[in-house]
Amino acid sequence: MEKAMSIEERIRRAEDIYNRRYGNGYYSPYKSNIKNKNKPSLTKRFIKQIIICMLVYSIFYVTSNREYFLSNEFRNKVEEFSSQNEVLKNTYNYIIGYVDKYLNKKQEENKEDGKGDNKEENKEKAKEENKASQEIQSNEVINDNSQIVNEQNIGGSNEIAKEETPKTQEEIDAEEIKNKISFVVPIEGTISSTFGWRNPTTATVPKYHTGLDLAAPTGTVIKSATDGVVTMVSSYGDYGKHYRIQNDDVTIIYAHCSKLYLKEGDYVTQGQEIAEVGSTGNSTGPHLHFEIRKEDRLVDPQLILDI
Repeated sequence: MEKAMSIEERIRRAEDIYNRRYGNGYYSPYKSNIKNKNKPSLTKRFIKQIIICMLVYSIFYVTSNREYFLSNEFRNKVEEFSSQNEVLKNTYNYIIGYVDKYLNKKQEENKEDGKGDNKEENKEKAKEENKASQEIQSNEVINDNSQIVNEQNIGGSNEIAKEETPKTQEEIDAEEIKNKISFVVPIEGTISSTFGWRNPTTATVPKYHTGLDLAAPTGTVIKSATDGVVTMVSSYGDYGKHYRIQNDDVTIIYAHCSKLYLKEGDYVTQGQEIAEVGSTGNSTGPHLHFEIRKEDRLVDPQLILDI
């Protein structure tokens, strides 16, 4: 059986049925205890959007033409218009005050930025001036040193004196030999190997060459480069057939000969014929191995011979 309802409940139920039937958006409290607010209509939302768009456009327009809106002419016109209404006058004064405050703040920031830029520029200028002064001082020091050196030079020479590099023992020996002994070239030939380190293509040839090789055909006559005494005549060893001729403390070796004309103890003079070119001993072709020693110290023959 249907539950007995009070008069108030029946009235509410009837209102609920009526509202649902005619769709006026009313919801009965029996259905929900939450009351939903009516949403704004489409017309109100459209008007709201128009107002927002107008405000945005106005702000953009005022910003683009701020020079006019901030001019005294525009201010005078607005003041005349706003003087007729107290509310407009107060609003205008508030806006102008805010704009002036904003502009003053911007000007102060620009000034500070300008000061910062000026500081950087001043720093750069100071660095450049300091660098220029240092260059001037260094140039003055160089000029002073040059003047002192020029004053010390003999005969007023403007060339700066250079320290001489110390001579090697080999150079000293070569000078002493040239000063006391006269030399001539023993044969007319081609230099095939110089004194010192080399890169031979044959494994049996030593990398350090103790003399000067002068290539010439076999049988070419060899002349004595100096005066001296024959202290050794030998046909053994890497030198093959060779001589040792002594002049004071200087020894000259003639090696790889095909024929030897002298014997030990013979005295020879400069330019005398003593042997013939060959390829005896450790040799790869006909040539004269010419070697100079001073007290058993090796000396480059090219430092002595005019060759």
